[in-house]
Amino acid sequence: MPFDKTDFPGLQVFTPAIFEDERGYFFESYNQGLFSNEGIEINFVQDNQASSSFGVIRGLHYQLAPHAQTKLIRVLSGNILDAVVDMRKNSPTYGKVYTIELSAQNKKQLLVPKGFAHGYSVISKTAEVFYKCDVFYHKESEGGIAWNAPSLNINWRIPADNIIVSEKDSHHPSLENCRNNFVFSS
Repeated sequence: MPFDKTDFPGLQVFTPAIFEDERGYFFESYNQGLFSNEGIEINFVQDNQASSSFGVIRGLHYQLAPHAQTKLIRVLSGNILDAVVDMRKNSPTYGKVYTIELSAQNKKQLLVPKGFAHGYSVISKTAEVFYKCDVFYHKESEGGIAWNAPSLNINWRIPADNIIVSEKDSHHPSLENCRNNFVFSS
């Protein structure tokens, strides 16, 4: 099966079938029918792509409901440590962090449902990250959690003197103090 469920309800790792030969490789990075067969009904409306260098940490970002986004994240070049935080009140994994290394080489993708904060660090010289969203960007709904919040204790795998964070991301509050309107429903 191309989908591996995690211990976080709704959070899944998608590993596509790779077809390789002497010419290189081919794979379907997204196939609506395959996702539908797994009970995943998502209408993606926006694609985003970012390029970053070693040490960059982006996140942890989210959009509040009703503009919350489901994301399908993959890496086109390089390696990242992808991190998500379950923000859904009453979830069995509320406040917990899930991390996975995504790379151009392993071709794994992370399906992040609504109600999670998302971020990543670049652990290779450079990385290009591509992700699909099911809801358009809505500035008034954007929120964030501090990438270095002690309660989350995320090991971003970047030496402290190499960390690069945007001005905006350096001012996000802790999970306990952020804007949050997510509630888990099974």
